[in-house]
Order: sequence, then structure tokens, then C-alpha cells
Amino acid sequence: MTQTRAALRPTVMTALLAALLSVLLAPAPASAASLQEVTGFGSNPGALKMYRYVPDGLPAGRPVVVALHGCTQNAAGYASGTGWTTLADRWGFSVVLPQQQSGNNLSQCFNWFEPADIRRGQGEAASIAQMVDRQLADVSGDPSRVYVTGLSAGGGMTAVMMATYPEKFAAGGIVAGLPYGCAQAAGTAYVCMYVGATQTPAQWGDRVRAARPGYTGPWPALTVFQGTADYTVKPVNMTALVDQWTNVHGADRTADVGETVAGYPHRVYRGPGGNAVVETYSLTGMGHGQPVDPGAGEAQCGAAGAYFLDVNLCAAYRLGKAWQLG
Repeated sequence: MTQTRAALRPTVMTALLAALLSVLLAPAPASAASLQEVTGFGSNPGALKMYRYVPDGLPAGRPVVVALHGCTQNAAGYASGTGWTTLADRWGFSVVLPQQQSGNNLSQCFNWFEPADIRRGQGEAASIAQMVDRQLADVSGDPSRVYVTGLSAGGGMTAVMMATYPEKFAAGGIVAGLPYGCAQAAGTAYVCMYVGATQTPAQWGDRVRAARPGYTGPWPALTVFQGTADYTVKPVNMTALVDQWTNVHGADRTADVGETVAGYPHRVYRGPGGNAVVETYSLTGMGHGQPVDPGAGEAQCGAAGAYFLDVNLCAAYRLGKAWQLG
């Protein structure tokens, strides 16, 4: 027995050394993806910052989601609070997160009401369009599957991007936002937010069509989330958005689908081709903020906090499903 053990000892030592070397020489595991700032993405006439989230090992040809934060927020907080980065990891897409700077707006609001920032080729709208181009080039993303969404002022800027660069976006998601062209200067923004502007559907539609002269489509589809107890952006703005974008798509204002999702009224408006062109979620009793549903369930995402409201419905998840991201 003693001799057998002695004979085995070199073999055991050799195996242990080999195992140790394999661990030491093995490549380090890839670090988890994180939010990264991107500089030099274009002329950046709106003086915005660009951040992005790209899941590790993301293959080419995947969708891109542009997510625009609300006032007093930033890119990092919006990325995690909404649940968009969690869904990006789960479903495999990248996220572009523009960030406002206090030099442009003291409250960190995107300037959805300033003429110099809401026209094609100018200001913040042009900066965000440049971010999209940079992201598609860097990750070899699918240019036919780019989406834009945002909260409050970010929702207002979402409407701006859909109107001024409709060829870049397959769809948009507006959370507690406003129709394109509602305000033409800072003073009238408050009228839109607290009262609402009076326009016919055709007048609303004309404002979108004027933003991209000569463009005949296709236009981005729209999903709207609005709290019925929102006193910062009144629910009448959701009605105006429906009027505006059904008109742009040539659809009527009678919902083709009326149902309840997670206990809330959900409406779908179909275009002449039968496809959904506008959807609405009316969140009964919800105030001003992004709907989230924290948890580990399939339909859950987001984290509760200031302007991230736990209402048992996650807007990012619903948008992702509407956009067939996962």
C-alpha cells in the first residue's frame, strides 16, 4: 500500500498543477455590460450627451431603442428605473440614452417646445438623429428596427423625433407626453401641459407632415401611456396624440380593439392596412411618471422611485412586446 501511494503521488501532483495552470491561464470572463458615454457622434448641434447600453456579445442585426429621460432625470437613472437595460439583456437589443445638459435647460428637460430644437436638421432633434446613426454603425444594428420612447419632456421629444425623422423610427412610445407642435415657445408649453391645445385632427396631422415636407411614409406607429390623475401633463394630451397620429396614418378615431390589460383600459386603432398604428393605455389613478412593475415575473420590469410609479404594469415591457423585441 505504501509503495502504491508513493507511486501515485507524482501523478496526483501533476494533475493538480495542470488544473491550477488551466485556471490561471484561462481567459477572464467578460465583464457585465454597463452604460457607456459616447463622444464625437456628430456635430451635435443640440449639445446633448450620448450614452448607450450594449449587452455583452450582442450580435449584428439587432434592434435599437432610444430612451429619453424626463425633467430632473438623467440617462443612467432612466436606463435602470424603466427596466430598458434589463430587457436589453433578456431580449438582445441595444439602448441609446441621450442626456440633457443644464446649460440647455436648467431642469434637465429636453426642449420639446423650442423651435430651434424641434426641426429636422437642427438642435436637439438633429443631435439625437446623429446618435442613432452612430449606434447603428457601431453595433451593426438593424436600421428598420429602431424605436424611440420617453417620459414627459422625453415623451414630447419622442413625438419630435417621430415627426422630424420618421424614416428612422419604426415606432414610438410616449409616456405622459405631448403632441408634436403643441408649443412653439417656452411660455406656451405650460398651456399644452396644464390645459391642452385646441386643434382639429387634421390640424394636428398637418403639423407632423410639415416637419418632413414631401415625406409620404411609412410613418412610425405610436403607443401612449397616460395617467388619469396626472396633473403635470393633463390626459387631454393623450387624446390630442391619438387625433394627431391617427390622422397622419389615415386611420379613424374609433378604436378597433377595446380591452383591459393589467386592469387598465387599452385601445388599439388600426390603419387602412389593418395594422395597429396607435395604441393607448389609460392608467386609472396614476399620476405623473413612468409606469413600472418591479419584480422577477415575465411581464415585470423597472424600479419604483421618483417618477417611476409602481402600478403593476411595466411600460417598457408592453412597448417591447408591441415592437416584437422579445
